[in-house]
Amino acid sequence: MLDDLINEFCTYLLIDKNYSKNTIDAYRNDLEMFNKFVNKTINNIDDSDIKNYLKYLKDNKHNERSIARNTSSLRSFYKFLIINKHVKTNPMENITSIKLSKKLPDILTIDEINKILDIKITDNYSVRNKAMLELIYAAGLRVSELINLKTYDIDTLENIVRTMGKGNKERIIPIGEYATNALNSYLSIRYTFLKKEINDYLFLNNHGKKMTRQGFFKIIKKLAQDNNIKKDISPHTLRHSFATHMINNGADLRTIQELLGHSDISTTQIYTHVSTEKLKQEFESFHPHGD
Repeated sequence: MLDDLINEFCTYLLIDKNYSKNTIDAYRNDLEMFNKFVNKTINNIDDSDIKNYLKYLKDNKHNERSIARNTSSLRSFYKFLIINKHVKTNPMENITSIKLSKKLPDILTIDEINKILDIKITDNYSVRNKAMLELIYAAGLRVSELINLKTYDIDTLENIVRTMGKGNKERIIPIGEYATNALNSYLSIRYTFLKKEINDYLFLNNHGKKMTRQGFFKIIKKLAQDNNIKKDISPHTLRHSFATHMINNGADLRTIQELLGHSDISTTQIYTHVSTEKLKQEFESFHPHGD
């Protein structure tokens, strides 16, 4: 029933808002699921339909984060419909958003990071893997930023990496000697990964194409397993660890915000909470009256 309006909304997100494909796909999936549930024309939908839909999500074991995201998608959708005069009233005005508690990200200790980065160089794959891991930890990159880097985004003379983050905002991030040395070693053998098709992506898989999220995820999971690290880590764990270690070593919050590419410093502030949690754990573990 809402197919055309959903398409129009997604076009607006792409052209006017410059949202990424992944973000637009998430909006589309939420709205198509809602459309299938209500099965009504837009002018026949009221707040009771939306409340029933959110109850349906809860009854079908969707977690709070999923329900909150669906609510946010509907709120944005109806705001668009009002602006473009597709509807006269906004039923989302009567819907309360779920306030999610901020989940503290999992991080690795410096010792655990060192174990993962201490890759034994045995072949060209281990050279590539070390370069990827040293770089993502040195620069606090998102995995999407890492795998989309081109060879010309790296300057090992100036020790910097250029990356395009969310909202197509470029960041220039300094990197240290460890990452630079690992990158130089990889760049000297990168040609061995190339097949018939030549491309500029920095990190390549065994097919000569750019490294995928899944491929990188498998690499770090295997390294964690080999080093007996029991934490449930992901590529984002390295970014969280980078930020937390910087905070713990006295880096300014605004500096971390710039390095991570956060548009709002409130997003960065979660890392101060991580540091506070660590202080609490240390106190409880070592203070005589900590219990």
